Amino acid sequence: MELMHGSPADLSGRSEHEIRVYEYLDSLGISYDRTDHFDQPASTMEVCAKVDAILNVRICKNLFLSNTQKTKFYLLIMPGDKKFVTKNVSKQLGVARLSFGPEEEMKKLLGLNPGSVSVMGLIFDTEHEVHLVIDADVLKEEYFGCHPCVNTSSLRFRTEDLMNVLIPSFGIGYSLVEL
Repeated sequence: MELMHGSPADLSGRSEHEIRVYEYLDSLGISYDRTDHFDQPASTMEVCAKVDAILNVRICKNLFLSNTQKTKFYLLIMPGDKKFVTKNVSKQLGVARLSFGPEEEMKKLLGLNPGSVSVMGLIFDTEHEVHLVIDADVLKEEYFGCHPCVNTSSLRFRTEDLMNVLIPSFGIGYSLVEL
């Protein structure tokens, strides 16, 4: 793994979603760094720690959640080292009970597979059916780390770009929670 700036020069072998993320960030003028880790998908804490060290950032945990009726969907962004406690988030959002959202809904709404969930997936939620939820500690960091909709590459860009450029470009709001 090595630190690189911007999108890959050669996009062959990359997924359509990943390519779309790079194009989207570039179109918004967001400067970003990335690292590729094709042989080590970020599916374990050990790999995530290596990625964090290369990018000098904490990659955020992204959880796709739904209400019990599976009629409302949420994307929770929180620091990767924080514990997710369902009742804390549910209470702050005024939702009776949250649980992990069904894989088929995640694929339908965001076009993503488990392990690749990212705020960048909101590019594909054109009907704005997924409500964004951000843990307040995420906003305390200078840089924000996430995947470009695949767990074999990781990105870093300024948190102020996340809040002031990227999220507004989706045409959605967000809820702030404290976990």
